[in-house]
Amino acid sequence: MMKRIVVSAFVGAFFGAAVCSDAASANAVINQGELAQIETLIVYGHQLNLLGTSVAAAEGVVGSREIENRPVLRIGEILEFVPGMVVTQHSGSGKANQYFLRGFNLDHGTDFSTTIDGMPVNMRSHGHGQGYTDLNFIIPELIHDIHYRKGPYYAEVGDFSGAGAAEFSVKNSLASNQLSMTGGEFDYRRVYAAHHSMVASGQLLLGLEAQTYDGPWTDITEAVEKTNAVVRYSTAMAKGTFSLTLMGYDNQWMAADQIPSRAVEQQVINRLGSLDEDVGGESSRYSVSGQWQSPEWKINAYLIDSQLNLFSNFTYFLDDPINGDEFEQVDDRQVIGGEIKRNLARIIAGKPVTHTFGVQVRHDTIDEVGLYKTRARERIRTTRTDAIDETSIAFFAQSELQLTEKIRGNLGVRYDYLAVDVHSNLVQNSGDAGDGMANIKAGVSYQLTDSVETYLNVGQGFHSNDARGATIALDPMTGEIAEPVDLLSRSEGAEVGLKLFDRDRYNISASLWHLQLDSELLFVGDAGNTEASRASARSGIELAGYFWFAEGWSVDTELAWTRSRFTEAQEEGKYVDGSVPFVASAGIAYAPAHTGFHGSLRFRHFGARQLDSYGLQEGEKTSLVNLGIGYRWQQLSLGLDIFNIFNSRDHDIDYFYPSRLVGELEGGEEGLHFHPVEPRNLRLRFEYSF
Repeated sequence: MMKRIVVSAFVGAFFGAAVCSDAASANAVINQGELAQIETLIVYGHQLNLLGTSVAAAEGVVGSREIENRPVLRIGEILEFVPGMVVTQHSGSGKANQYFLRGFNLDHGTDFSTTIDGMPVNMRSHGHGQGYTDLNFIIPELIHDIHYRKGPYYAEVGDFSGAGAAEFSVKNSLASNQLSMTGGEFDYRRVYAAHHSMVASGQLLLGLEAQTYDGPWTDITEAVEKTNAVVRYSTAMAKGTFSLTLMGYDNQWMAADQIPSRAVEQQVINRLGSLDEDVGGESSRYSVSGQWQSPEWKINAYLIDSQLNLFSNFTYFLDDPINGDEFEQVDDRQVIGGEIKRNLARIIAGKPVTHTFGVQVRHDTIDEVGLYKTRARERIRTTRTDAIDETSIAFFAQSELQLTEKIRGNLGVRYDYLAVDVHSNLVQNSGDAGDGMANIKAGVSYQLTDSVETYLNVGQGFHSNDARGATIALDPMTGEIAEPVDLLSRSEGAEVGLKLFDRDRYNISASLWHLQLDSELLFVGDAGNTEASRASARSGIELAGYFWFAEGWSVDTELAWTRSRFTEAQEEGKYVDGSVPFVASAGIAYAPAHTGFHGSLRFRHFGARQLDSYGLQEGEKTSLVNLGIGYRWQQLSLGLDIFNIFNSRDHDIDYFYPSRLVGELEGGEEGLHFHPVEPRNLRLRFEYSF
């Protein structure tokens, strides 16, 4: 008879011990004797009771079962499980997605921190953008859970976390071996296989994914060739759990970049067409990581090798009417680092207190981060190329005090120091720099009843800026004098929130938040220089509700309203370009615990964005509906996913900037540039468990 572990009960007991604050701990500290007897491990993250343990209302866990039941077109969209997050793509399938949250155009991850089993995903001083977050190396079936936290209120979360953070946790074991084959329109093909076995006193998990995809584009074949592999060994060790994980990812693709709307209106191309058929790239990521965790300690270390060669052309013939404006961005690096964290439970003046202390270190050896002028993927000249050594160390401490039976207080402090050494092809842009910053976080919660808790939080956060911006002296494009920027840029936030939880019926949260930045200083990878924007302020309201009303049935609704404005009066306008004012997501799902029919219907909408600071140019609203249905037998399962079921012709993303087409006058023309959502497409999946 199959055994089912209700993880919410375990995690509730674990949190109640007040010795560990990691929501992913349930995966890590179950002992091997228990694991050996598990036939089915079902994780329902939204049904975890976080009352009495959450720091803020906008904190939650997404479980493996919720991930399994939602149709996802691209792996990057898995971050849309974070309420209010929008994930889009303006280019090919092999590069990092574009992310939007809490009034930020996060670009590829500048103000949202993402980790997996303690390894950072965000890349500093990256060739394509600061905080570059590429999730293509993740195999979704092997995700145990996602712990998300929004706002700068968590001492253990540092760089890139102004808007929030998400921590992915990988499974230690499977209920059974798995084989899955998926085929769909536009020559989509995917094979996934995973094997789990007992080796010595531990568990060995092997996972492999291979995917090809040509895409719906009329002028190019996307020709995606993606391969992922995971090898993970976990075992009980010294009153804790140790895991060693190897990950490998390799991908190559052609890209359909954003296109000018006037080219479609003039019938130069159709809405699925391309103006430069040479763009695309190749990327790889290989890592080894080790983690040991007990209720009192958490220690992890990692080594990552990451490479990207990316070819793009967004302006066509604006700067170079002869060769065109195509360029190549290169990033070749190794990252080594780790963390030691200590949890202590104490009684002070008769009150229970939990202390968490930790140190984090990271070193990036970037052998080449470069920007090259190209034509048909052949280099014509070097705009800028650098080698960078970048080292950070952080100390953090956070304490939680149970002031009364209903009131909890928490106070955290974090200090980060970042040092960089840049060796540039332009000697004037070489140099070293360092910067340190202390940030304080505080909060209080009041549990009104067993099912209702309120929160008040304030905190400071930051993101690092590109190392090249801290040592720059000459603009590599113009040769003009350029001013260096600080390495670290601070954010400050405040939030009030509410959580309501009933184990049998619902999980509801609401937040009213405010966040301000002194300045947003970004290195522009497309130009090799640094731009500093003005101080800004963002505020918003978020609502998230998850309801289960019968065995296997669930309904969810997530709504987010945001107001984003520049706070410095200058000649430019007051609107923050690219900020999304409204996001809505809703769905209904049926997922029985064992066999039978299952299905998920999802609606996703994000509002029209201001594309310039004056509010004169506005992007389009986007709405999509996806459907996933299937039938599961004891060992077999058939599934059908239909993406964009109503064949919407909306835009995935919009920009407003100048470009020049063949035959247009010098200086080009300003206008809307967009990347369309992919048309309706079907994918049929066969799964076998053994």
